[in-house]
Amino acid sequence: MKKVLTIAGSDSSGGAGIQADIKTITVHKMYAMSVITALTAQNTTGVYAILNATPEFVGRQADCVFTDIYPDAVKIGMVPSGPIIDVIAGKLKQYDAKNIVIDPVMVSTSGCRLISDAAMESLMTKLLPLGTVITPNIPEMEVLCGFEVKDEEGMVRAAEKLAVRFNVAILVKGGHLNSDAADLLYENGKIYWYRSERVNNPNTHGTGCTLSSAIACNLADGKSLNESIQNAKDYLSGALKAMLDLGKGSGPMDHTYTLKKTEFL
Repeated sequence: MKKVLTIAGSDSSGGAGIQADIKTITVHKMYAMSVITALTAQNTTGVYAILNATPEFVGRQADCVFTDIYPDAVKIGMVPSGPIIDVIAGKLKQYDAKNIVIDPVMVSTSGCRLISDAAMESLMTKLLPLGTVITPNIPEMEVLCGFEVKDEEGMVRAAEKLAVRFNVAILVKGGHLNSDAADLLYENGKIYWYRSERVNNPNTHGTGCTLSSAIACNLADGKSLNESIQNAKDYLSGALKAMLDLGKGSGPMDHTYTLKKTEFL
């Protein structure tokens, strides 16, 4: 069985963060492990409190995972502080982690800031260069590249700038711009577009977490980055099309929709 580690924050409502990652990894028939960077008190209407783990405790969690059940891929989500980022980067290097998918979570779906300004420098200089692929959405991309991204041409320019700076593959999620769900992968100077029909579902809580975890699962399974992204997008589209409707705000997706297609004898 392939093993996937998620390093992220906990979502008490279960739609994003560690909980979304574990659901995604499990339905991909892989073994999920976690390093929790923060506890959040949140639901579909917003994030109401955040309690960061200490950097030392984050490091101990990582030690326990890597020295016992070594992961085939690592997904990284919410990393709220510079010292936590420093520890994570150090552990990834120490244990020579492979297939690292970094979702640079900065703001929640409900609009809550999830990373401090002081942590941005550590994110940019220490963590992002370790990624196999980085998966920012448009607002995150604008913060990382330093200019406004208004169209697909801007997505290409921004991706190229970051790919050169960090020497990693960049997946720009274009959902904030387009009528269709068009994402751009920039890898080794090559451009790949992934276009699919936008799913008309207002419940999008945890989409970024879910996509990045699904990519990590496919990489753990030995698939190319290109194929991993396409498979992950297909999984995400299915989770949205299941039209789960929970909560009073932007609700979660149905991560387990694939299980409902199985007939149990």
